[in-house]
Amino acid sequence: MSSVASDIPGRLDRLPWSGWHWRVVMALGIAWVLDGLEVTLIGSIGSVLERPDTLALSAAQVGWTGSIYIAGAVLGALVFGRLTDRLGRKKLFMITLAVYMLATLATAFSTSFLFLSVCRFVTGLGIGGEYAAINSAIDELIPARVRGRVALFINGSFWIGAAMGAALSLVLLDARVLGPALGWRACFVLGAVLALAIVLVRRHVPESPRWLLMHGRAEEAQRIIDDIEAQVERQHGVLLPAAPGLHASGRGTPPLREVFSLLLIDYRMRSLVVLSMMVAQAFVYNAIFFTYALVLTRFFQVPDNRVALYIFPFALGNVLGPFLLGPLFDSLGRRRMISLTYLASGIGLALIGWAFLSDWLSATGLAICWSAVFFIASAAASSAYLTASEVFPLEMRALAISIFYAIGTGTGGFIAPVLFGWLIDSGDRASVAAGYGLGAALAILAGLLAQRHAVHAERKPLEEVARLG
Repeated sequence: MSSVASDIPGRLDRLPWSGWHWRVVMALGIAWVLDGLEVTLIGSIGSVLERPDTLALSAAQVGWTGSIYIAGAVLGALVFGRLTDRLGRKKLFMITLAVYMLATLATAFSTSFLFLSVCRFVTGLGIGGEYAAINSAIDELIPARVRGRVALFINGSFWIGAAMGAALSLVLLDARVLGPALGWRACFVLGAVLALAIVLVRRHVPESPRWLLMHGRAEEAQRIIDDIEAQVERQHGVLLPAAPGLHASGRGTPPLREVFSLLLIDYRMRSLVVLSMMVAQAFVYNAIFFTYALVLTRFFQVPDNRVALYIFPFALGNVLGPFLLGPLFDSLGRRRMISLTYLASGIGLALIGWAFLSDWLSATGLAICWSAVFFIASAAASSAYLTASEVFPLEMRALAISIFYAIGTGTGGFIAPVLFGWLIDSGDRASVAAGYGLGAALAILAGLLAQRHAVHAERKPLEEVARLG
């Protein structure tokens, strides 16, 4: 591959943390808040949609809505991921947000399972595209020394959206407010309003200078980095000198044949690690969370309009995990923390499955157990997206994220909600516990692979991490 030398990567990596970085994190990181909002709304209102005065869905159909959303996200990741590498990070993170916003608004007007499914599929298209565009942009704009903690916290912000979704459903489903028949529709309307506000904020986030360099637009990249430095200097004063120029590809987006050759041959061990991490986290999260409301109502007799209360401790553990454990991914290192979090998550999930099978847990006890396990599992899941976005070359970064997201989520995320919906419909605790056991095995396998083969990417420039050897 041809390469160019530039000091722009070093200038970005040596910047002190500033208000400009906070604005980027807020504008882009909101993608995970939106995804958390979407997933939680379906999780919280799943049992409500079974009511005859709403859509009268079956438990299996509720599970299918989760899987259809994931199917859309998989396709959206692949299509928009390739376009993100070709057309730029900024253009795509604006387009994908618009797709999400319109589809979420349409969801509020669903009249049948088919209508709801189409809306969920298109919503997934937008969210899947967001993952590729946003992860690429964030890694390319955030200083290397804090890239791990920032990426983990942003990915973990999914659960801020989850808490928002739970709060919305708790309030709007209350008979004293709107009640189940109208409240679930209002939840999606408010989600679309939030997306509209984000569109206005994102307009001020620049294109990635690293991406511009890759496509031969050095002058534009120079103007953007000059403007970024001017904003940071107004807050921190004169900046330290940048590191010497780094070499990176300068020939644009490679053809698909070359991308797959790199992933399957040159980067095959990195690909295997990322794939195992993606499959494990997708299965565990989608299996448990898309059907959490059904478990509570079927096995613990929790009323429909009280389900959201049990999501708050679950969401709290998931938010605190990446926030508190994230700095360790930059200090103790990627390999050590990835393996530790995946192994601990798998063991914890297996123990909860055993306790559930033995009928040792109440609804409150289950919520507390999930909160504890997903404090760790949330950091593990977030590290999967971090790893996919930093260990491959920049010119194929968004597509690489998309491919592994699609395979991992397509297998773990599409199958899990349908499988667990069917297991819960059976009413058999042993069947549900076996599903938890499968998720535990996948997490432990990913942890063992990471322990041996994960890349030491902490505090290194992306250009250096992408080099083999």
